[in-house]
Amino acid sequence: MPSYLSIEDLTVSYGGAPVLDRVSLEVERGEMVALLGSSGCGKTTLLRSIAGFVIPESGTIRIEGRDIARLPPEARGTAMMFQSYALWPHMSVAGNIGYGLRMRGQKKDAIAARVVEMLRLLQLEGFGPRAVTQLSGGQRQRVALGRALAVSPQLLLLDEPMSNLDYKVRLELRHELRALQQRIGITAVYVTHDREEALTLSDRIAVIDAGRIVQTGVPEEIFHHPSSAFVAGFMGADNAVDVVASDDGFAAPGRAASGRKLRAHFRSDSARLAASGAPVNGGDLVLDGVVSQSVYVGQGYRYRVRTDGAEIWVHAPERVAEGTAARVVVPRSALLLFP
Repeated sequence: MPSYLSIEDLTVSYGGAPVLDRVSLEVERGEMVALLGSSGCGKTTLLRSIAGFVIPESGTIRIEGRDIARLPPEARGTAMMFQSYALWPHMSVAGNIGYGLRMRGQKKDAIAARVVEMLRLLQLEGFGPRAVTQLSGGQRQRVALGRALAVSPQLLLLDEPMSNLDYKVRLELRHELRALQQRIGITAVYVTHDREEALTLSDRIAVIDAGRIVQTGVPEEIFHHPSSAFVAGFMGADNAVDVVASDDGFAAPGRAASGRKLRAHFRSDSARLAASGAPVNGGDLVLDGVVSQSVYVGQGYRYRVRTDGAEIWVHAPERVAEGTAARVVVPRSALLLFP
């Protein structure tokens, strides 16, 4: 049985340079998939291609088997929630939510009933007559979401809708949005550059780099089993050192006579900061160096340690003075190894 949304070999270029290079992606009915990547990787272009604002050079986009790749936006059965929300400032909350329904020629009574339903769903009862200019950022986001959902789209598209909100509001709305999406069972594609947002919101994540999807999987798989050094770094394992693997464990190049050369990635909170010369377990990766920077992060400290091969970030609960000789110890189980 084909997927609800099926994208195959999608290619988009701007001025001859490929922005999307033969991208393929499957999204099941009721699933929320996050497109995760850094600025300029092509994730928003992919979303806009699904919405109909970008026409691809080649490839197909199918919803329930119907190819929509070259249809106008209004004929696709999709609704998009923009980063800026794009609300009409001269309209009330109710006017904004009902806008898409009016454009579709629905009757006033039907529009009013649907707006009341959306206000209740989004916990905005009583806000209908209020001007959107009087709302907080979180409330505006809900109005924009209500406008998108009011037209009962087959597919909801979200373009970094929380990037303009402060951190506390963002955390609250993440969970609200996820609970709402699961409750109504809508299929959604969500663009973000924030890995924490992708991990907490999505059923699956598609990591994009330079116009290609480099890994797709459930959040736990992407986080714990990245398929490449790029994905490992993007998912927070941004400490990277060259190592030589042997039967005895791992060593920095130059300390091992022979073995397989690998690139090891690991997260700063999986490493341990120890005193210089401290005993270690066999098989652990040991890096000796000097503490070059100390940053207090609330629950302990984050240290930059300068070693022979690289500069390493590591967490530790205790205060260590800059300039102190130290040893970074990384358990074998915390290492993500790549050729």
